[in-house]
Amino acid sequence: MREAYHSELGQLADQLAAMCAMVGDAMELATRALLETNLSLAEQVISGDEKIDDARSACEEHAYSLLALQAPVATDLRTVLAAIHAAESLERMGDLALHVAKAARRRHPNPVLPDGVRESFAEMGRIAVSLARGTESVIRSQDVAAARALDDADDEMDDLHRGLFSVIMAKDWPHGVAAAVDVTLLGRFYERYADHAVSVAKRVVFVVTGRMPGASDDLEP
Repeated sequence: MREAYHSELGQLADQLAAMCAMVGDAMELATRALLETNLSLAEQVISGDEKIDDARSACEEHAYSLLALQAPVATDLRTVLAAIHAAESLERMGDLALHVAKAARRRHPNPVLPDGVRESFAEMGRIAVSLARGTESVIRSQDVAAARALDDADDEMDDLHRGLFSVIMAKDWPHGVAAAVDVTLLGRFYERYADHAVSVAKRVVFVVTGRMPGASDDLEP
């Protein structure tokens, strides 16, 4: 019975890892749509968002069935509860990729990004996708050290996000209010995407250690 139950927990982790792959693909395509003014890629992300929503529902249904039928305790309970929270964060990451794609579609055939910020968004897209891939790996391996290492990439994202404000608030910003609003919103989408990825990784730390990482409790692997 316990062997079958732990197999179910493994399947739940696989579902979450698959969601990570889906939201990583979505942000990769959305970023390309943004940088390349590619309507086809934007539409691909938009139409694919429903699959991410369905994947969240499937994860939650699986988790709740384990709660109802198995009454898990200790590490098993942490695993199920963490999966429920992680599925929510991953679905939100999909929504944020969707917002990026919709911005690209809304401005098409014109580019959304002025030349002065394109390089920053290319790097933010790279980091976002890397975080999604890293989180997928952490879910599969339950590697606490790897989970903690994702904070460094999140810090890079935060630095890039802050840098955007310096650009759009400069007195010589030549692109007008609409472009500034687009850049502000898009930067926020990427920054929040990264935050959610790190949140999922922290849930893995919680599963392994029983404690959420925080400033006052520096966890060891």
